[in-house]
Amino acid sequence: MTAVGGDEDRLARDFEDHRAHLKAVAYRMLGSVSEAEDAVQEAWLRLSRVEPGGIGSLGGWLTTVTGRICLDLLRSRTARREQPMDDTFVPDPVIRPLPRVDPEQEALEADAVGVALLVVLEALDPDERLAFVLHDMFAVPFDDIAPVVERGAAATRQLASRARRRVRASTPPADPDTGRQRQALDAFRAASRTGDFEALVAVLHPDVVLRADAGALVRGVAGSKTLRGARQVAESAMMFARFNATARMVLVNGAPGLIGVADGHINSVMSVTVQDGRITALYILADPVRLKGLALPPEAG
Repeated sequence: MTAVGGDEDRLARDFEDHRAHLKAVAYRMLGSVSEAEDAVQEAWLRLSRVEPGGIGSLGGWLTTVTGRICLDLLRSRTARREQPMDDTFVPDPVIRPLPRVDPEQEALEADAVGVALLVVLEALDPDERLAFVLHDMFAVPFDDIAPVVERGAAATRQLASRARRRVRASTPPADPDTGRQRQALDAFRAASRTGDFEALVAVLHPDVVLRADAGALVRGVAGSKTLRGARQVAESAMMFARFNATARMVLVNGAPGLIGVADGHINSVMSVTVQDGRITALYILADPVRLKGLALPPEAG
């Protein structure tokens, strides 16, 4: 085949220039790091089978093709699901070491998509999610999205508009200041470490929601659950106080979060939403099957 720039090596280099962008698109579409990597690899395979001379903008072509692959995966996922997804699902997190920089610099380096937003995206119809992600997050024109969802541009615009309203209505407001997020997490850890129940209640918003996803294999008190209210969430936190007290602070999707570590492996990941100095939402991934795929980040130096 005649590759972009004249050979397959050049085509591979051009694709690598777009890989990070494509993975960002796929992760926002699928909420899964491993599935996002698979989708990007499939985009490469499709590129290798076409005549690049007929591709106008390689970046635009790859973005829409990746979107189409993700849409097919989402539709298949929805068709296989026998019951609607419950309210304990937590998407795959992206974990990084906590950098030694000031809060302003952390804010500049933070990822654009948090766990709370991914949870909301998971509740969207697949076509709505595609239209919203490609247009609102990556500025892809509706005329380019329309063929992917097999609708006209006006109908595709309505998909994105409907998704946008749902996202705005369902995403909890959050304080973007990483320093205040850290303070709330430090207070949470300190209260857990000392077993101070009232201090835990004080750092939690009265209407706080805890969403814990332990997967299908874990049962009992450590199983998946959704809890509401400061005292109920604090009671649950006290049950796992010894784990919370020794948890390590990291970046979870660009914001401060906590990971539990045992025998050199991650056994839980917690991200939070903070507003006015108090935690309004907690998202805990404790599914041992999915946690196996997460690499333990190095400790901050």
